[in-house]
Amino acid sequence: MQTWRQACISGQQSAQAQRQAEREQAKADKKRIRELERELRRKDKALAEAAAILVLRKKLNAYWGNDSEDN
Repeated sequence: MQTWRQACISGQQSAQAQRQAEREQAKADKKRIRELERELRRKDKALAEAAAILVLRKKLNAYWGNDSEDN
């Protein structure tokens, strides 16, 4: 009876430790997701800015009659 009780307590403690580890992993995963989403937004903004600059350069070149992309 004592051995069974000790095994039950030990199993419960390891289950609690496992749940704690899962919570910590979930927390770390959420933090990483937030970081990746922030990085994605930053890169999307940079891409949009680069696209806008290219469009404006093309319009300016067309206005000045300069079709060369090397300027």
